[in-house]
Amino acid sequence: MYIYKTGVVGAGAMGAEIAQVITFAGLPVILHDIEQRFVDKGMERIRSIYARRVEKGKMSADELEKKMALVTTTTRLEDLRAADIVIEAVPEKMDLKKQVFSKLDGILGPSAILASNTSALSISALGSATKRPGRVIGLHFFYPAHVMKLIEIIPGLATSDETVDDALAFTESLRKIPIRVNECAGFLINRLLMPYLNECAYCLEEGSEGARAIDEKIVKFGLPMGPFTLVDTLGLDICKDVGEVLHASYGARMRPAALWRKLFEKKRFGIKSGAGFYTYPGGKEDPELQALAQSAASEDKSGKSPFALDRVLYQMINEAAYCLEERVSTAREIDLGMVAGLGFPQEKEGILRYADSIGLDTVLEKLTSYHHELGERFWPAPRIRRMVEAGFLGRKTKQGFFTYS
Repeated sequence: MYIYKTGVVGAGAMGAEIAQVITFAGLPVILHDIEQRFVDKGMERIRSIYARRVEKGKMSADELEKKMALVTTTTRLEDLRAADIVIEAVPEKMDLKKQVFSKLDGILGPSAILASNTSALSISALGSATKRPGRVIGLHFFYPAHVMKLIEIIPGLATSDETVDDALAFTESLRKIPIRVNECAGFLINRLLMPYLNECAYCLEEGSEGARAIDEKIVKFGLPMGPFTLVDTLGLDICKDVGEVLHASYGARMRPAALWRKLFEKKRFGIKSGAGFYTYPGGKEDPELQALAQSAASEDKSGKSPFALDRVLYQMINEAAYCLEERVSTAREIDLGMVAGLGFPQEKEGILRYADSIGLDTVLEKLTSYHHELGERFWPAPRIRRMVEAGFLGRKTKQGFFTYS
């Protein structure tokens, strides 16, 4: 099915940026929210993205106005009736999303696709709120959507192959890089990201390094921003919600550090609230963060070890091995997703090729050591142990997660 008309429900940061991405590809979009002031704010965000392009000489003022003319706004869901695809981008609450899907199901034509930009919730559960579960799918854009190239395509249990094909073609028409991800809690990228962010929070609690020092070491490794700057940019409240979904699904290895709750209770959500791991404007560390970290450390008594890159990066390697074992995605798409979705250094080619370059025997040895020191969250994935036992150690044996000539 060729998609001519599109809709986005939710004109917040993600919804507005998704609408901008759609118009940039030359497609018309209807942007919906429950109040005109939210819609207006979404339009301001779209215009500001285009205005920056004009300032940089990448488009003319006339082209900006033509792109803006592709956006129609509304506070009535009924106005989305003619859309071929509607992307939901409302807050991460299952009941709210189901309500939106149920209403849209009664409005849209029978062939229209209902897509969710959820970062962690079940696509199958959302599909169950409709009479068209075969036309329901996850389209997870990454923030900021106008910059990040990756989109996760997540079919639910009932999603048809035709819907998957239509979603892949649509995302490619947006000049994005789609990867197919089989449904699981957190999908692929957030499932790899959160254990890393969580381990950085544990390190901060233990006090061997401050937030700024950890951020700087991660950036020096090659990631575009440090973990605490990333959380403050995304929103600590959003990251906390995703972390709780993962903990509920995967148990002890995803147990959130107490620091997440401490910051949340203080309403330190990041840049949008004026304080998170840092205070804003300026992004500075403050005494309250240190006090909260010390308080959290008194609750988290799972062990202590100095901050080290392998301590936090091996969490991603381990979870990637679990994802591969569960057929969440292929090794190639896991690495592509890490580079395109998280900014993992291109020269390292992705988390699994990075593991192959280290040597899986080394990875297993360090995971085992950290397991003894820090507890269950470092239990090595069975896939890694099995590969080491078989002599599949990575580049040095020409066989690891990938084969090397």
